[in-house]
Formats: sequence, structure tokens, C-alpha cells
Amino acid sequence: MHRIFKYRLYPNRKQRRMLDTHLMLCRELYHAGLQERIESYKTNRKGVTWLEQQSQLPAIKEARPEFKNIHAHTLQAVLIRLHRAFQNFFGRVRKGQNPGFPRFKGANRFRSLVFTCAAYQVHGSRVQISKVGSVKIKMHRPLPKEVGTLFLKNVRGAWYGCFACEVETDALPAIHQAIGIDVGVKSFAVLSDGTAIENPRYYQQAQAKLRVAQRRVARRKRGHRRGKAVLLFQKIHQHMAQQRADFQHQLSTGLVQNYGTIAVEDLNVPGLAGSMLAKFVRDAGGAGFFQKLAYKAESAGREFIPVPAPGTSQTCICGAAVPKRLSDREPVCTACGLITDRDHISARVILQRARIVPSCVNVGEVMPCVA
Repeated sequence: MHRIFKYRLYPNRKQRRMLDTHLMLCRELYHAGLQERIESYKTNRKGVTWLEQQSQLPAIKEARPEFKNIHAHTLQAVLIRLHRAFQNFFGRVRKGQNPGFPRFKGANRFRSLVFTCAAYQVHGSRVQISKVGSVKIKMHRPLPKEVGTLFLKNVRGAWYGCFACEVETDALPAIHQAIGIDVGVKSFAVLSDGTAIENPRYYQQAQAKLRVAQRRVARRKRGHRRGKAVLLFQKIHQHMAQQRADFQHQLSTGLVQNYGTIAVEDLNVPGLAGSMLAKFVRDAGGAGFFQKLAYKAESAGREFIPVPAPGTSQTCICGAAVPKRLSDREPVCTACGLITDRDHISARVILQRARIVPSCVNVGEVMPCVA
């Protein structure tokens, strides 16, 4: 299985300037390659291949000696990135979609460098990177034995090292317990056993700080001081994203460890994010939670079952249709008389639709409606 191991880097002042220079030159190479492809098609009605552009790198280094200070594969990776951008563009055109043409990137849209496994070595709390030097790294977890490409990413002034690794599946001991999960707005999630997981609402908690930071940005004119205000504003959003990811990692890990089969709604999260509940849906981050839950279940040898979402909130566990509005929190089933929290009912319906029989119920036994 392919996994990305991400670590925080702490380059010194000289290494920071060097990495910033590498980013600037790689972005310049990307723009030059894009301009060459555009001009070639305008004049000759013919594109330029990646191999043709790669063969020009030695001449570029002779004409521009500063490019010699960048690792060779890092420069090749820039041209590969441009090549894939055009491949994706033409692939979407063939599918009848309306894609955007590959564009020139601003400094805030080109923030990564690529190094092969031969261009770096990890020694304890430092990583030796070709043409950069020995950079301090926070090894909060051990790296696998087989490591591949290293991606250096600049995220709002902080540098991260992302190692692409191939790891073996680490299956957990078999568990026959199953659980259904209904992700909501009032609670982050409700499990089919009745457990309600509180919604942390990180965005709502940070709104006061965001309001102050956003007003500071609005008052500043374009220049260095406005850039600093924008960076502070971005760091608040980054902190929220890290809090949300930490919460989801802990929750998904606990579910994978305690249940052998996990059933969830196959929600159209982008569609919900465009509705009247957009702020609450984006604050909860349901799509990110499902993604973490899916890959952890796969790695642990658990069964992860997405269930079609239509009707899960409008059906009782006895199978009868119970139409309800969003404000109806404890609906009454006219068929069986069940009265309970709507999210709990939805979680049990999700579990039923996944055709799962919980460990506490024998095969062929009908699950009773508990009022």
C-alpha cells in the first residue's frame, strides 16, 4: 500500500533562502516550459514533448549557472509536472468536460520540490538533502524501511517533508462487531449503538479571531504589511485544519480498532457544501473523515461499506417510510411506534442496508424496534 509520511522540517536561515531560491527557479522553468509549448502550437500547430524539453536542461544550466545548484531530478520533476498538467487537460477534453488550460502559477501556487530516494538520506533527527544540506526534521514516528520520493512543501512559511512509501498491510485481530455511522450537523456523528460524538465546531470557535484578522487584511494596502496580515489570517485557518484533522484521526483510529465492519452513508458532500448548511458541513469536514476511515480500514483489514444515502433519514428501522423535516429530531413511526433520535435511527438503517447482522443478533433473528 502506498502511504505518505509527513514530517515538519526546521531549516536554518541559510537553508530557507536556498529553498526559496530553488522554488523561484523551478517556477521559472515551469513557466518557460509552458510558454514554449504554447508558442510551438501557435507557430507549428504541434506540441513539445517532455523528452524534448528535458534534453534542453544541460544547455539551460550552461546559460544559467544558478540552475546547477538544483538537483537534476528536481528540475526534471518540474517538466514532468507540466507534462501531467497537459495530459490531464487533454484527457478531460476527450471526456467532453470543460477543463481549464494549464496556467502560469503565482508564487503562492508553486510551493513544492521533488527529490528521488538517491538524493537524500535520513540520519536520526536530520535529513541530508542534495544541494540543500543537513536539515533538522521532527521524526514523530518512524519511517518504513522502504522509502521513495521526497516532497518538500512550503505551507504558509513552514516546511514539511513528505515521504512516499510503500508499506505492507498491518491487519488487526479479527473482530465480528459491526457499526453504522450517521454523520450529521447537530452531532458530528451518531453510531448505531446510540453513541453520539460531539461536534467540535472549530470554525465557530475561531470566528472571533478570523473576524479580527480579516478586518486587518481589508485595511492594509498591497505591499509587505498586507502580506504579513494575509499570512496571519492563513495561519488561523491552518490551525483549524490541523485541529479538525487531529480530531478525525483519533476518532477514525478508535472506530477501526473496535469494529470489524464499518458502514457509512455515501454522502454527496460537495452538494451539501453548496446548500443552506454549507458552513456547518464544511466545519464538520465529513469528506475528510470518510477518507481517513476508508484507508485505515483497508490498512487494518477491516470492511468499510459505503451505503447509498437517499432515504436513510426518511425510513424507520422497521422499513416503513417516515417523512420528516430537518427540525424533527425525535420522529414517531406510525407503523411500529418507535420514538427515538433521528440520527440514531439513520445509523441503524445504514447498518441494515449494509446487510450486516450485529454480533449481538443471531442470523435470521429480526432486530426489535426499541422505543
